[in-house]
Amino acid sequence: MPATEVQGQPVQAAGLQRVASGDVPMPPGAKAAHASSLLPMPAGSAAALSLFWFSGERESGPLVQIAATQWDRASGRWREPRFVVNRHAMGDVLGHGVRRLGNPVSWLDAQGRIHLFVVATGWGGWAASRVLHLRQSSASQDLDALAFEPMRVLPLSWLWNTSFLVRNAMLPLQDGGAVLPVHFELGLKYPAAVRISPEGEFSRLTRMSSLTYQLQPSFLARSPHDWVALMRDQRHHGHITAVQTLDGGQHWTDLPDLPMGNPDSSVAALALGQGQMLLAHNPTPQGRAQLDLSRSTDGLQWTLHHNLRAGDPEAEFSYPAMAWADDALWVAYTVDRATLSWQRFAPGGTP
Repeated sequence: MPATEVQGQPVQAAGLQRVASGDVPMPPGAKAAHASSLLPMPAGSAAALSLFWFSGERESGPLVQIAATQWDRASGRWREPRFVVNRHAMGDVLGHGVRRLGNPVSWLDAQGRIHLFVVATGWGGWAASRVLHLRQSSASQDLDALAFEPMRVLPLSWLWNTSFLVRNAMLPLQDGGAVLPVHFELGLKYPAAVRISPEGEFSRLTRMSSLTYQLQPSFLARSPHDWVALMRDQRHHGHITAVQTLDGGQHWTDLPDLPMGNPDSSVAALALGQGQMLLAHNPTPQGRAQLDLSRSTDGLQWTLHHNLRAGDPEAEFSYPAMAWADDALWVAYTVDRATLSWQRFAPGGTP
């Protein structure tokens, strides 16, 4: 559990202040954008971050593709985005059709290759989705050259691997592997953890809860073996829900609901070290018109740190993603299902 440091000093979540914000450029003609994933890039890269999301004419539309942009270190701005995953091209390689794409989750393996885990549907809609595993096929990670090839559909269910979806960031492990959070959505709603090897190979699937209304887990490591996952609650007037493992993900226990409302909406959690945890979330069960950033020392008791966005009751600021890159916290989120926005927080910065 190494602490995140800036100039040799551990980062204190309470000291983070917003230093920049703006909108993410959209592909030409795209009318919808949703479900972003932030990926910190290696120190020698020209880009500090890569950002992936799904974009097209509308959510679940046949023209939706996976888009990407990168934060250029030299210019200090997002590059013009491009589409990097097309459902027709993926279907041709897989040998079967792909109707829809969504919810990309990005990860760097032990060899420095980018992987994408993407929701892909055939017939039956989102509840009959599969998790498509893609790996970087291009020699370069520069945005103009970046390309992916399908590896497989993850073997998660006896029912043709259907009804498992991804959403939130992976939890990196000390051996170079990671844990991919997934959730089951056909009738019952429950979270599960997928162990991925350092080379990017599927290892095993573990159900995380006996309850049937929890979606989209987001991991917080409190120690090498003590992890908490916070989740979206599908119940009416729900709360953020939680589960815990004390043996590095082999067994999980349901915890009491957190005293924080959840309007059936995704949350994003990030640990900067022991006792330094952050959560981006919609704070009330009435809707997604407010998006907050909270901080915690244990992952269960939270204090408001900053209001990220707020609007009229019909507004939507949702599906946050977070990452630490270039000595700063980055937050990306959806605005009205049409565009993406971002904010950056730094230790001791000027609001």
